[in-house]
Amino acid sequence: MFKPYETVADYASDEFIERKSRFIGHIAPVTDEGQALDFLAGIRAQHREAAHHVFAYVLRESGTKRMSDDGEPQGTGGVPVLEVIEREGLTDVAVVVTRYFGGILLGTGGLARAYSHGAKLAVDAAVRRRMNLCSVLEMVFGYDWYGKISHLLPKYNAQTIESDFGESVRLRILMTSDKVPAFGRELTELTAATVAAEVLEEVCADLA
Repeated sequence: MFKPYETVADYASDEFIERKSRFIGHIAPVTDEGQALDFLAGIRAQHREAAHHVFAYVLRESGTKRMSDDGEPQGTGGVPVLEVIEREGLTDVAVVVTRYFGGILLGTGGLARAYSHGAKLAVDAAVRRRMNLCSVLEMVFGYDWYGKISHLLPKYNAQTIESDFGESVRLRILMTSDKVPAFGRELTELTAATVAAEVLEEVCADLA
């Protein structure tokens, strides 16, 4: 059964200095391992001189969770980053924390705190998206119904994603799937059963 989930809208980053080491937290939305690894590769290419690129990612559909200390002492990087993602309730995200070594050792506890802080800064810098199960609906009707149907759509927070004004009006709309049954009933009553909304597909979207 589908459950709403939270991810991030786009790439974001933030950074801080800890005892001369520069830590940069990066976060991005991803939906599969290929995207997560491409994101990591892009960060590595952008910061070739950095000492470490600790990372973790969580994928919703496959349930995959991966992490890496990238050469730091075991458990000091990947685990803290993954814990931040999970504590923040995010999925379909990848987080990379880049470290430019400043010459001063931080110790295992200091490293874990620094990587956790870097991940949290990235999360806080990002815009969150709450994803709900939504339905794409299509309706075809005469122009005489256009005004009444247009006034009905805001009640269900429906978004028009495509419209075609030819011999008839064809609308494709998006609304959360839980609203579809009530919308269908009201549409039937409004149009005396002359207009029906066909569900074309279900998608995940940032729509309430």
